Amino acid sequence: MKKILISGIMALFLIACSSTRITSSWKADNLQLKQYKKVLVLGLINDPDRTIRENMEEQLVSDLEELGYDAVCSCDEFGHKAFEKMNEKEALAKLSNSSVDAVLTIVLLDKEKEKYYVPGRVNYSPYSIQQNRFWGYYNTMYGRVYSPGYYQTDTRYFWESNFYDLTHGQELLYSVQSQSFEPGTTKTLGHEYGQLIVKDMLKSNVLVNQKEVKLKPM
Repeated sequence: MKKILISGIMALFLIACSSTRITSSWKADNLQLKQYKKVLVLGLINDPDRTIRENMEEQLVSDLEELGYDAVCSCDEFGHKAFEKMNEKEALAKLSNSSVDAVLTIVLLDKEKEKYYVPGRVNYSPYSIQQNRFWGYYNTMYGRVYSPGYYQTDTRYFWESNFYDLTHGQELLYSVQSQSFEPGTTKTLGHEYGQLIVKDMLKSNVLVNQKEVKLKPM
């Protein structure tokens, strides 16, 4: 019982600390679960050193593989400029030749920075023990009032992921929008995003755990 309680508290702590949340999602009415040969995770992210894109793709691929899907990163499969200067026919042929029959995109729609002032020590405890004596009160409040503040810049990412079935005219089966707020590291960002999106796709019955459920082959 004690172990269960601790595990529950830890789970709540991790959820509370997550920097990424879903704002909206949609799935097709005619969606039918089936087995795909290969799912390509494709990032469209204006990232000069490619770190964010690679981490986002790799984590989402890993989460899909955990469910038994054969998934690959576009960076690994086709390189960072996979379909540059290609037309639709050429791009689809390239995907088909690699046995890719489904694509899950990761698009960074926007990225904004917010700068704000953080006061030094603004927490106030009116019934603290220091209130009972003048010097304790004075000394405590002096530190709070005169402690220097600072400016902090936070970064917010706006994401969209779409899941396309290439075997049925590139049909859109699922779309999800989300926000990430000051994730810390790119690995943390990729980890949180991948788990959140895959969890929502499972909940929406867009994906299943193929290790547990046998799907109809393509």
